Amino acid sequence: MAWIYLLLAAALEIAMGLALKLNQGWTRVLPSAVAIAAALASIYLLALALRALPVGTAYAIWTGIGTVGLVAVGIFWFGESLTWSRVGFLTLAIIGIAGLRFSGGDAA
Repeated sequence: MAWIYLLLAAALEIAMGLALKLNQGWTRVLPSAVAIAAALASIYLLALALRALPVGTAYAIWTGIGTVGLVAVGIFWFGESLTWSRVGFLTLAIIGIAGLRFSGGDAA
């Protein structure tokens, strides 16, 4: 269950980042409210995941999924650049996230 909490927390981290992009410096009410709600829910679910998972592993995976997810949102939704170097570094991030997950020493 801890991994499910962590994945949901990471998804909410992506939603928060997207809402922050759309809130135009806290001037739009709905995206601002979504950003705050997503941030609080994400941290809550991360805390639940940390009951059973090592803090370093869980935090790195949480932020890593959020980072990769938001880069993908930026590329596909906002037309940000997609270069071979970005693909390479995103691939390294994904390998690192998977490596942490499967390297052993994890509870649950």
